[in-house]
Amino acid sequence: MKTIVAALPTSPGCYQYLDSSGKIIYVGKAKNLKNRVSSYFLKTVDRRKTEILVSKIEDIKYIVVPTDEDALLLENNLIKKYKPRYNILLKDGKTYPSVCVTNEYFPRVFKTRKIIKGAGTYFGPFSHIATLNNILELINKMYKIRRCRLVITPEGIEKQKYQTCLEYHIKNCKAPCVAKQTRENYMQEVEEVKEILKGNTRILCDKMLRDMQQLSEEMKFEEAMEIKKRYDLALEFCEKSEVVSFSYNNIDVFSIDDEEKSCFINYLHVTNGSINQAFTFEYKKRVDESMEDMLTLGIIEMRQRYKSTAKDIVIPFPIDLEMNGITFTVPERGDKRHLLELSKMNVRQYRIDSLKQAEKLNPEQRSTNILKELQRKLGLEKLPMRIELFDNSNISGTSAVAGCVVFKQAKPARSEYRKFNIKTVEGPDDYASMHEVVLRKYQRAINEGTELPDLIVCDGGKGQMEIVRKAIEDELHLHIPIAGLAKNSQHRTNELLFGFPQKTIGVEIDSPLFKFLTRLQDEVHRYAITFHRDKRSKEQTKSELDTIKGIGPESKKLLLREFKSLKRIKEANEEQLANVIGKAKAKILITAFSAE
Repeated sequence: MKTIVAALPTSPGCYQYLDSSGKIIYVGKAKNLKNRVSSYFLKTVDRRKTEILVSKIEDIKYIVVPTDEDALLLENNLIKKYKPRYNILLKDGKTYPSVCVTNEYFPRVFKTRKIIKGAGTYFGPFSHIATLNNILELINKMYKIRRCRLVITPEGIEKQKYQTCLEYHIKNCKAPCVAKQTRENYMQEVEEVKEILKGNTRILCDKMLRDMQQLSEEMKFEEAMEIKKRYDLALEFCEKSEVVSFSYNNIDVFSIDDEEKSCFINYLHVTNGSINQAFTFEYKKRVDESMEDMLTLGIIEMRQRYKSTAKDIVIPFPIDLEMNGITFTVPERGDKRHLLELSKMNVRQYRIDSLKQAEKLNPEQRSTNILKELQRKLGLEKLPMRIELFDNSNISGTSAVAGCVVFKQAKPARSEYRKFNIKTVEGPDDYASMHEVVLRKYQRAINEGTELPDLIVCDGGKGQMEIVRKAIEDELHLHIPIAGLAKNSQHRTNELLFGFPQKTIGVEIDSPLFKFLTRLQDEVHRYAITFHRDKRSKEQTKSELDTIKGIGPESKKLLLREFKSLKRIKEANEEQLANVIGKAKAKILITAFSAE
């Protein structure tokens, strides 16, 4: 293998790794073939998946090309042809529908998921079904393209083989099968339909406006009115689409979002100031590819697929890619920045929708996805399957308590919740109270050998986190990750803190992870404050009767029900008391009151 690598050229090209059976298992591109391939065979490889790939390589082939752009195009074509096991693969796009305009004498327009060569011209695929349905609805309103499946021929029309159907009578078709609409007029409408499907709706609007004016000058007002109806519908459709600036024409916009095993790439195409194409696709990771690698592959793939000729490409971060005559822009402000943000919003939504769909098929997957996201955000070594949270509750130091709640696999394990009365702290000292509770909780866990958490979360900011760290690391010598959940002035979950020194971890407010963290904080707060209220309530109802040995809660209840207050109980004689709680307990009370 060293001999093969040593003999590689330093020019741009594509390399192919083959296994023992001669099957291609990986295809890559390089500006410098020798340097790139050599990097796989270093003594220390950072990534486990790369180690596995290298262990299976038995032979290397390569193809030299003139430029970096040629290497990218060749790599994309080879990946699609051979579908190597360890390459990024586009998730099967056959599930996305396209629009077919058939090659028939009178073409039909319909939605389909099957691509049949020679059957017609296909537009798409459309990853957003609602967009496709809106376009087809517009076409059906503007034009009376036939919906039947008749095989219509000129000879059949001439011999009057066909007859009008219901679609004609309800004005959904102009009946070209019985020569009520000329083929010339029908094909003109089909060409306009194709312009809409290409995204050139505004160009079509300009053409219809010119035709209306010309027909009006020729005094053909009825024909002009027919065009005006279509013009109004098309213009309304354009106004609903995202308008940026009419100075922008033929721009591609790309953004990317990723998770552990997949990445999602969004592609927007802007023509005449409007977004007329928007697609998001999922790519499956294979060998821990970088975001830059995946975005580069996505740009080449989507531009080829949609035959884009745009010379201006907007991207979210710089990439090491040069294409002849193409300008790459990472905008910081203005309309292009607005376009990039819109693309990011679309790719995030697509990712969320994909996760929701997976969760419907596997409800447990939702919890796992949330925990994986938390693990990724905090950089934890393992999945936080057991999370424990702490919170204090007191009023000016009185009735001070704390609560600990436990979440296992992102679900509350209520049988493992624990309440703590603060024993060693006097006055309102939240830090000292937290220190006491954490020490007691985990010292007992160590002594009894019970399960320790994968993550500790305290309901508070940097101060609370530092107190917990001192107890866990400095005193108990445990190594447990510690996070903090801070609230804003409206007492709502505001930020996630992690690390020492503490850093704010960015979490989107509308994400499932943020909702999960809010739930954690609400649950521990509810548990602690409920315990505090119960304790305070008991202390407020505590009376002199509670200190008299032999007078239990039931006797106390009977006395208060009968006499209404402690003062009246004391004023009652022994006989009156005996009628309520019996002679023996009445005597105990009289003796206790006499001793005061």
